[in-house]
Amino acid sequence: MNNAQITIREKKLGLLIKDARMAERRSIKECSDAIGIKPGLFRAYEEGRRSPSLPELETLVYYLKLPIAQFWGNETRSDVPSPMEALDMARLIALRQRMIGALLRQERNNVNMSIRHLSTETGIAQSRLKAYELGERAIPVPELESILTVMGSRVDTFFDQNGPVGQWMTSQRAMQKFLDLPEEMQNFVCQAVNRPYLELAMKLSDMSREKLRSVAEGLLDITL
Repeated sequence: MNNAQITIREKKLGLLIKDARMAERRSIKECSDAIGIKPGLFRAYEEGRRSPSLPELETLVYYLKLPIAQFWGNETRSDVPSPMEALDMARLIALRQRMIGALLRQERNNVNMSIRHLSTETGIAQSRLKAYELGERAIPVPELESILTVMGSRVDTFFDQNGPVGQWMTSQRAMQKFLDLPEEMQNFVCQAVNRPYLELAMKLSDMSREKLRSVAEGLLDITL
């Protein structure tokens, strides 16, 4: 890479750094403090007059919670809409409100409980409970918990499962489960060469106990 190419790369890197910082709504001082440099030097990084070292860049992406590959691509953070911004949040909330109301009514019918009895047990007016079930009124979480407790249910059974927010929460739980694994298991999963073993394990987990016993007996016959 010649001097002209280095200069171009410095300018491009500076733009990507500034874009990432602004997308995450961080100030120059916050970012400079995070990587242990003066604000003036960080500003020089953004303007492409200076460039960060790799450890500084690594610390910055850690602070901003970004993939480091962001600084080797051509797409700025501002080009990528936030998952939440891309949604019509008011419409999504209204839809979830109606779904929760329908689930609440279904749960009440399942336990054969009248609106009057539920009102007596929770202290919530019957008219309000009806509005909740029709999705006409948002249910405050403490009231929802109270209602579900009376019906012998739990609030986590009402969490979004299939919507965009629910899918995001599922991915977050899956990521946390992966991070909870021992380091050697994480490394094993991440190596492409081990994929056939993981696929085999998934197939085995779907088998019945009898089928697994049959497979084990077949392996014993082969190896003995």
